[in-house]
Amino acid sequence: MISSTLPSQFCLQDLVAITGRACELRVNPQQAEADREARAWFNSIGLYDDRKSSMFLNYGKFDLFAALSFPDADLKHLVTCLMFFFWAFSTDDLSDEGDLQSRPDDVQAGHDISVRVVNEPGAPRPEYPYAAMFYDLLERFRETSTLGAYKRFIRAWEEWSGSQVTQSRNRSQDRIPSVDEFILMRRATIGGAMVEAIVEYSLDLDLPDEVFENPIIRDMSDATNDLMTWPNDLCSFNKEQSDGDYQNLVFCVMNERKVGLQEAINILTEMLAQRVNDYIELKNKLPSFGADVDKELARYLHALENFVQGTVLWYYLSPRYFRGVDVTNRDNLVVPLFKSGVF
Repeated sequence: MISSTLPSQFCLQDLVAITGRACELRVNPQQAEADREARAWFNSIGLYDDRKSSMFLNYGKFDLFAALSFPDADLKHLVTCLMFFFWAFSTDDLSDEGDLQSRPDDVQAGHDISVRVVNEPGAPRPEYPYAAMFYDLLERFRETSTLGAYKRFIRAWEEWSGSQVTQSRNRSQDRIPSVDEFILMRRATIGGAMVEAIVEYSLDLDLPDEVFENPIIRDMSDATNDLMTWPNDLCSFNKEQSDGDYQNLVFCVMNERKVGLQEAINILTEMLAQRVNDYIELKNKLPSFGADVDKELARYLHALENFVQGTVLWYYLSPRYFRGVDVTNRDNLVVPLFKSGVF
């Protein structure tokens, strides 16, 4: 097994600086107020006991994540965006490291309950807590979003939720996919398309379907997904190897190219830098959709870039990935490898 050949430490370049060539970092000043409101909602769900709930909320720093990722959202929309994070991360933890980590049939059952929330919007709020959170999230989303943004969110959720089942099945079989296969699957498991719809919602943007059907926009979407996903795999690798979870792009590179950990990290970092170049080139090729749509599209792309940069910085600042590691200087950061079961 790959884990038996891992070194005691690895070196990570400053990923924030790499993505910063295309994406701007900004922060929303309403972080504290949004956090109070969203926390009260999350605690009312009763998903965890008091100790686990406090650890999830304080340890995750999701309020900081939301403030960095949605700098221009008003308070109401920022609260919804933070609720989205609470729902998405608790659901992801359930299948990543909880009781359902390697039980695809049970992940599928949870998915089916949430499908009913989508298909029967007038039905009573479900008792299953993960579906109840999803129910509340959709109600707030529908209050102000355009029909197009809502449909894009639902379509993205269906893809993301289905990918959780696939990932759980891979874990149950101890299967490490190819690099190309994993990149495609990872765009779904990180929920990139949901993020795009939430970004659209956060500013109540009104963009026609033709924009998202344009091949340049689709390629830019793939690029921004990768700019969020590949740093996540680089930053979360340490935690995941400690958990015995090999569904990570670093492991895929190691397995496919038959290289060691540091070389795999270097390869993926170079891939990330090239992906930034791809995004910049694509943005320079953007067609015009008319003055009004172009203005909305510019706001959307800027907001999406803010999200990407805020996300990459949050990877460093959240103790989820760098527990006990000083990340003050991210240039050539030396990261000690966590022992098995530390998390």
